[in-house]
Amino acid sequence: MAKIGLYFGSFNPVHIGHLAIAGYMTEFTGLKQVWFVVSPQNPLKKKDTLLADHQRLYMAQLAIGDSDTLKASDVEFSMALPSYTIDTLTFLGEKHPGHEFCLVMGEDNLYTLHKWKNIEELISKYPIYYYPRPGTVKPSSALLDHILATAEIHLANAPRMDISGTFIRNGIKHGKDMSYFLHPPVWKYIREMHFYEK
Repeated sequence: MAKIGLYFGSFNPVHIGHLAIAGYMTEFTGLKQVWFVVSPQNPLKKKDTLLADHQRLYMAQLAIGDSDTLKASDVEFSMALPSYTIDTLTFLGEKHPGHEFCLVMGEDNLYTLHKWKNIEELISKYPIYYYPRPGTVKPSSALLDHILATAEIHLANAPRMDISGTFIRNGIKHGKDMSYFLHPPVWKYIREMHFYEK
């Protein structure tokens, strides 16, 4: 049974930090593949800063190229909004019974698990692989403490990179050369389409 890591995100835009994390997961943790699950709407984030779903998916596909270990998924595009991870996991499990799905997330997202829908069911079925994020502080929550003690959680000691979509979007808006933070085909596409310039 192939172990697949699901890396959920808005990928607005996908950047070298995402690719480095996904590459680390497939090379150092035993995950056979990492799928970038491009989310149309994160219930915990505002939608008004997002590019169109198909544009963010296309940039993820550009970044991944012909990789055998990375894949871009639009599975949530046809699901009810807002997208909830447990619903996506259930759907993918039914569609791909030969795969064992796991979650890939940053330490900052790990510390929001107590806010997730059906979290008890989720942690009972799906392992979590998380990577450190600079400056992350664990909130005080008895429920979160219980979740972290109960779930199957693996720390992937990936390189720490303080790169975010917000940083890249702001840089582009202010006329900065952000090419060093993006895979070349993604940067080229952003420039051609004039994304994030206003």
